Amino acid sequence: MNRNYLEALKKEELIEIIMQQYEQMVKMQAAFEKLQADYEVLKMKFEQNQKPPTSSKNSSQPPSRDQKGNASKEKHKHRHGPPKGHEKHERKLIADPNHVIEMRATRCLDCEASLEGEQGQLVKVNQITELPEAEAQVIEVRYYEVGCPCCGRKQLAQSPVGLEMGRRFGARLEATVVYYRQEQHMSYQRTQKAMLDLHGVTISQGGIDKIMKRGGKQAQEQVGVIETAIQQNPVIHCDETGSRVENNNWWEWAFCTATAVLHVLRFNRSSDVIQDVMGNAQAEVWVSDCYLAQLKSPAKQRQLCMAHQLRNLQAVVEAHPNLRWPQAMPFLFRYAIHLHHQRHQLSQQQFADRVARIERYTDRLLQHSLSPPDAARLCRRYLKYRQHLFVFLYRSDVEPTNNVAERALRHSVVHRKVTGCFRSDWGANAYAALASVIDTAELAGIHAFDAIQGLFGPPALPIPVSCE
Repeated sequence: MNRNYLEALKKEELIEIIMQQYEQMVKMQAAFEKLQADYEVLKMKFEQNQKPPTSSKNSSQPPSRDQKGNASKEKHKHRHGPPKGHEKHERKLIADPNHVIEMRATRCLDCEASLEGEQGQLVKVNQITELPEAEAQVIEVRYYEVGCPCCGRKQLAQSPVGLEMGRRFGARLEATVVYYRQEQHMSYQRTQKAMLDLHGVTISQGGIDKIMKRGGKQAQEQVGVIETAIQQNPVIHCDETGSRVENNNWWEWAFCTATAVLHVLRFNRSSDVIQDVMGNAQAEVWVSDCYLAQLKSPAKQRQLCMAHQLRNLQAVVEAHPNLRWPQAMPFLFRYAIHLHHQRHQLSQQQFADRVARIERYTDRLLQHSLSPPDAARLCRRYLKYRQHLFVFLYRSDVEPTNNVAERALRHSVVHRKVTGCFRSDWGANAYAALASVIDTAELAGIHAFDAIQGLFGPPALPIPVSCE
């Protein structure tokens, strides 16, 4: 179609062409408006669903998974070493050293005169801490059968504890193997190499396996006492984390009190685990996160972990920076935690007045009507569990966070990442039992190695006097 073609057309034909073009323009305009409306809807949905990247500050993600950014060039670099005015600390000298070496000059370096027999003056003492050669010693026990001259019966001497018949390794060596496996997260191969390089002991993986089974069995006998201690304590902290057993997803639970720690490995994450541990017992206060199984635990009161709530609120703050409510709630929670730590610095009346002020502000904030779904969800949670927010302000034996249980599980998380998983049910149960015994012993001031060695009995060295 060109100009000459249009000039040759009649008026009615031109009008028809214009009307057809007009109809096409109307359809295109309607299609454009529909596309523009769809674009606005999609843009709105995208903005509502757009969330800030998760980190350890706004979720339960561990800090190790946070995206590490480059350090700011404008950031002031701190000088290395102790701060100015720092008091110097040196290793303290031991009053009763194992060995004493007296160094006296025997000849004068100037005139080469003999200094033998000359009395010197002590001017300096230096102590060197060294490890003795950790080579294992083999103890051979020979049993003699002796006939009784009176009755004629033959008798064998009773072996002392630690030198029993059938024992292949001493208690200290077995405790060392369990310590390497349990506390230092060493594989069977690395444990073999450590025993050979450090102690000169050749041991098979099957031997390590039997030692771990024996240690787990001995630890399992003490789990009942630990479980009873958990049930009788008024305040219980509880948390759970994932685990892998025979390439299946399991869960490790930690029940913590001021005197005992119980680790339980189960294939489920339901409230049945808590019921099995607690039995008919009921805690006065149960400290945990907002996981539903935890909220079903048998307890008169609950304390929600403030650390979890602060991370959840931080996620809302990053998603809605202009919203005031998620900024006010963390400030109130942090002030309550700070007040908990200042309990003994304030008078009883001052402390009660500040607690009442926190309660009033909380009620006022929870009356807000919030439109963002994530903020409204947190507000509904705090309204539902209003009486479980500040239990730590009314009881000095309750902590505002569940860090006690999380710290108890940290060791297991490292073990899971290093070793991968448990290859058998007995291995998982043995690990949980050993972890319960070790963590409970450490609360009583007993070192992990001593707690493990206590499971295997007294060591074979030094040899009992009756056998020398």
